[in-house]
Amino acid sequence: MSIQLADILAARRTIAGVAARTPMVPSLAVDGDLLLKLETTQPIGAFKLRGALNAVSAVPAGAPGVTCCSTGNHGRGVAFAARAAGLRAVVCMSELVPKAKVEGIRALGAEVHIAGRSQDDAQAESLRLVREEGLVEIPPFDDPLVIAGQGTIGLEMLEDRPDLAAILVPLSGGGLAAGVALAAKAIKPSIRLIGVTMDRGAAMHASIRAGRPVEVVEVASLADSLGGGIGLENRLTFAMCRDLLDDCILVTEDEIYDAMQALYYEDRMVAEGGSVVGIAAMRSGRLPAFGGPVATILTGRNVDMTTFTEIVAGRGVRLGEVELKGRSYGA
Repeated sequence: MSIQLADILAARRTIAGVAARTPMVPSLAVDGDLLLKLETTQPIGAFKLRGALNAVSAVPAGAPGVTCCSTGNHGRGVAFAARAAGLRAVVCMSELVPKAKVEGIRALGAEVHIAGRSQDDAQAESLRLVREEGLVEIPPFDDPLVIAGQGTIGLEMLEDRPDLAAILVPLSGGGLAAGVALAAKAIKPSIRLIGVTMDRGAAMHASIRAGRPVEVVEVASLADSLGGGIGLENRLTFAMCRDLLDDCILVTEDEIYDAMQALYYEDRMVAEGGSVVGIAAMRSGRLPAFGGPVATILTGRNVDMTTFTEIVAGRGVRLGEVELKGRSYGA
């Protein structure tokens, strides 16, 4: 199974008119030339709508509905796409998913099944629904139609700014990174693609280092949308990320906290922790000079606003067993 640029071009035609062609704007949150691709402006507030629309469009006529596992935004995308297609949707989630994301999915008309404390537990529940109720699974990342849908972001970025030297891509299961990297490198082979993720429980990073898909222990994180495993039987995204990403950078919870503050105070934007990891990497000073403009993707705005308010106010935040100390922005 393989994905080509033609699949991404076809996905663009499929999702046109529903998924937005999102703007790319300069950021003041870092010293340097950083552009932000605002997937936060999608109708569901996140990029996942693209892949979900493309995959749901291929569900056979007469299917009783669709199911997926999700850390939040994929579930929103599937719920939105299923409602538009007149299909039942059941979204399976772990207990670690913030309440705000669960409520957002229910508001779109989907059923939510909470199963266990990991993405693997949620995946098992989704597969049970496939076996016992005949629902069609819409995978969150390891699926050719989903990857192609996410790859349309790469098309837009290079069309709008063909001078980009590098793209910093939030990295989780790899659907976004694989699709964007495929599109961008097909158009401009010299461009550098850097995956960025949190330094605790980063499954794709650990798998690339190990040379094979591996399991990781999921932990609470400000970048909760980047949590979860990649699947030990991963068919597509592991190999694509391994082969197409030029590097992978890890950022700490403190750096994510700082980046959320910087985006709010400098750019007046609200975004999830998983969205700002590219900003965190830039502000950390650990990235090399790329010799040209750099862009990152603000993947979603569906943050728990109680936590976000604590962060922008400079107060401490507890993440499971970890306590992040509060600090005022710029102090």
